[in-house]
Amino acid sequence: MTAAVADTRFAPRAAGSRQLAGTGTLLRLALRRDRVMIPVWVAVILMMVLSMPGSLKSVYSTAAERADIAQSMATNSSMRALYGPVFADSIGGLTAWRIGVYGGLFAAVMSLLIVVRHTREEEESGRQELVSSAMVGRRAPLTAALLAALVADAATALLVAGGLASQGGGGALALGLAIAATGMVFATMAAIVAQLTESARLAKGLTSAVLGLAFVLRAAGDSGTSGSGGDSSVLTWLSPLGWLENTRAFADERWWVLLLFVAGVAAQGAAAYGLAGRRDIGMSFLPSRPGPASGRLGTAGALAWRLQRGSVFGWSAGFLVAGIAFGGMTQGAADLVGDNRKTRDIIERMGGQSGVTDAFLATMVGMIGMVAALYIVSSVLRLSGEETSQRAEPVLAAAVGRLRWAAGHLAIAFGGAALIMVLGGLGLGIGYGGNFGPVLGACLTQLAAIWVIGGLAVLLFGVFPRAAVAAWAVAGIALLIGWIGPAFDLPQPVMNLSPFGHLPKLPGGEMAWTPVLTLLAIAAVLVAVGLTGLRRRDLSN
Repeated sequence: MTAAVADTRFAPRAAGSRQLAGTGTLLRLALRRDRVMIPVWVAVILMMVLSMPGSLKSVYSTAAERADIAQSMATNSSMRALYGPVFADSIGGLTAWRIGVYGGLFAAVMSLLIVVRHTREEEESGRQELVSSAMVGRRAPLTAALLAALVADAATALLVAGGLASQGGGGALALGLAIAATGMVFATMAAIVAQLTESARLAKGLTSAVLGLAFVLRAAGDSGTSGSGGDSSVLTWLSPLGWLENTRAFADERWWVLLLFVAGVAAQGAAAYGLAGRRDIGMSFLPSRPGPASGRLGTAGALAWRLQRGSVFGWSAGFLVAGIAFGGMTQGAADLVGDNRKTRDIIERMGGQSGVTDAFLATMVGMIGMVAALYIVSSVLRLSGEETSQRAEPVLAAAVGRLRWAAGHLAIAFGGAALIMVLGGLGLGIGYGGNFGPVLGACLTQLAAIWVIGGLAVLLFGVFPRAAVAAWAVAGIALLIGWIGPAFDLPQPVMNLSPFGHLPKLPGGEMAWTPVLTLLAIAAVLVAVGLTGLRRRDLSN
């Protein structure tokens, strides 16, 4: 009887330990699988953050110049919407203003990708069912995924804090912790969404939509208040990105704001664990609607459109809104730069020697072009996802050739890039208040570089399918060069590593057809070689 009582006493503890059995092994597996992805993401975030102090020192070399830029933000609502308010005019304070929100955005994207990859993607591919047939607890995969995200975010926090320690230890630690905490908020958000949906793609899309909403809330709140001396807007406090900026790194840090992150992570984590214990592997709380699907799916292209139309609509709406926001900022660009020769030089290096307004427009065109490169990589790599998940085999088993199957997705990838750039140009024109023709022409010129990056993704997928994910690194390097290159005045050979470095600076500059046509020819060759490789190789298992 005593033994029975003892067994009853320790049964809950034993049951709890069984739920997490195998977590350590799964964590090691996740970190091994992400041994490239996590370091690349952390390095990109670190380079973004650490590039700022030197750049700011070169542009605003005196305390008076730094005070002027901080004061300018109090009256420039568009710039506050883009970066947030300035809470301190020190180098550290300006670094937190300039890069803090975007560091949080990158950490959030990194974290949600890690969690979805090791939860819903594993179930969708069928690997999780095989793993769970061994001595693995029900909640071990989710725990391992969250711990992998925690490792990535903790590494980011430590490196950011160490890299900015010379600007002030307290501020550096506050900024590093806030960026990492933002990542963990969206890691646990992704953990919830992964329980609700049957598709990894939908889980990523919905979590990214929440992240976009968080940015919009913060931007709307910051645009209405200066934030320099008083409280932020209610809208800002509704967003985790607003919590990040309200830690006020390098400006009398508000350490208590970090408790909001802790509460958010704990609440969302508890919800994710509760949902994980109430469903079967492979199932979801929001199952996909059973067929037959409405509309026509008689061709490979129609199927590709059905699979990718949500992404196209989302990117299109985002580019239109972003274009309007950037266009609205253009009116105040000259006032913001003022007499600061160094700032003017950086904008002109990014946008060409054509006056501050045209150079600023050209800079915005270049930035949305580099972001569009992320879209085309994502769309092209949908082919890889269809192949590795073995959904391509049933399609190719019918009267559909590999080229027809790939052509449907590539038409959406390359055509969709053109669509979102047109909408981005229209948004810039609307926000700026006219000048549609030159701005649209400038946006379409960016397609030459965007399609080269898309062509590289096709090449990797067709010839080196196991290395197809490296296309993200190509797009990331191009974005990083465009982001920090002009600020550091990098030599032209380094800038030319990005296809965007060869394009004419439009609007305002002179059109140069030779580099544009050359890039288009390179893109065509890359696509042709990639499709040839696809025809000749075996499908991945």
